[in-house]
Amino acid sequence: MDLIIGSDHAGLDLKEKIKNFLSQKGKYKIKDLGTFSYDPVDYPVIAREAAKKISEKKYGRGILICGSGIGMSITANRHKNVRAALCHNLYTVQLSRRHNDANILVLGSRVLGPELALEMVDLFLNTDFEGGRHQKRVEQIDVI
Repeated sequence: MDLIIGSDHAGLDLKEKIKNFLSQKGKYKIKDLGTFSYDPVDYPVIAREAAKKISEKKYGRGILICGSGIGMSITANRHKNVRAALCHNLYTVQLSRRHNDANILVLGSRVLGPELALEMVDLFLNTDFEGGRHQKRVEQIDVI
């Protein structure tokens, strides 16, 4: 699976941990949009670029990280066919995939510990969309 990942300066450390975690699995091709330093950057620029690539179906799924996750999720969800889910625990990750077919996981680096964040990433990438009664709702989201 091809993944796209990005963070602002607040999410840099967690982004690097996630990249290392996924690289060790050896089954993901990862495109890193940055940032690559602790210098302040504007999170909407990174979120917009990731969402554009997901919207264009150039990547199957994405992961965005900022301090709270809120700004990244608001920005990403302004793009057609993007369903970015800001999640805070394993349950919300699971539901975001099963019921909403979320294609971007958004994490808050100042809200989550790194161990939980890695579990959440793994669950996000390994949980299938249930379809069925949820398919109609996802289609309704995508026409907004």
